[in-house]
Amino acid sequence: MRRGERGVALLEVLAAVVILGITGLALVQLVGAGTRAVARARERERELEDEDRLLAAYTLLRREDLDLRLGDREVGASLVNVQRPERTLYRIALKHTEAVAVEDLVTVVYRPEASHAP
Repeated sequence: MRRGERGVALLEVLAAVVILGITGLALVQLVGAGTRAVARARERERELEDEDRLLAAYTLLRREDLDLRLGDREVGASLVNVQRPERTLYRIALKHTEAVAVEDLVTVVYRPEASHAP
């Protein structure tokens, strides 16, 4: 191999090492971003499980108890909104306190009026 060819081969090797280094760095960043995304998804899933349990507890309340809870109230990391759009219907919505513009879970429950029979 001539002297000039050895220099070109060295430059090619250096270029390949730089390309591999940049690719490796990008791959490490991609893996890190994926790991963070999975951790955030697990955290959000736990939050939604907590909100689901809270919503289930609210749906079990009697009419009188729901009447006492009309409006907004903060329960842990959730904001619970109870409305009565009709006399026998209650709308229960849960939001995360950090994102109050988005309702995470919503349901409507029916509670009949108390009969006034003797």
